[in-house]
Amino acid sequence: MPETTSPKETVKAFLSALEAIDIDKALTYVAEDVVYQNVPLPPARGIAAFEKQMRMMQKYGSGFEVKVHHIAEDGPIVLTERTDVLESGPWRAGFWVCGTFEVRDGRIVLWRDYFDWATVIAASAKGGFRALVSTLSRRFKS
Repeated sequence: MPETTSPKETVKAFLSALEAIDIDKALTYVAEDVVYQNVPLPPARGIAAFEKQMRMMQKYGSGFEVKVHHIAEDGPIVLTERTDVLESGPWRAGFWVCGTFEVRDGRIVLWRDYFDWATVIAASAKGGFRALVSTLSRRFKS
């Protein structure tokens, strides 16, 4: 596991690894008994279930960007307010996320994200529309 100085630094390094879509590196920041949840979906429990979800992101996504607006640490708990941007080919969607992380012994044991589903759906539709317009524009210019 890479050396970090605080739970906040662990979370920042973890999110940076995800941005690089370096799942192997991201896994070095995660505990064997990690719980990962996008509320209200069911949680992924354990590193194998977590890795499966991250590998799906790697397989189907072409980009992931994290814009941290605020980050706060209180003991082992780290709270983030951020905009996550997902990409898959020409499709791109950004949405607001609030995340709770718990770090124990330098590893993330809990990652729980909260977001507004209506915002995610709207961002996804907007991203799909932009991808369609971009694709059609290229076709008709050729």
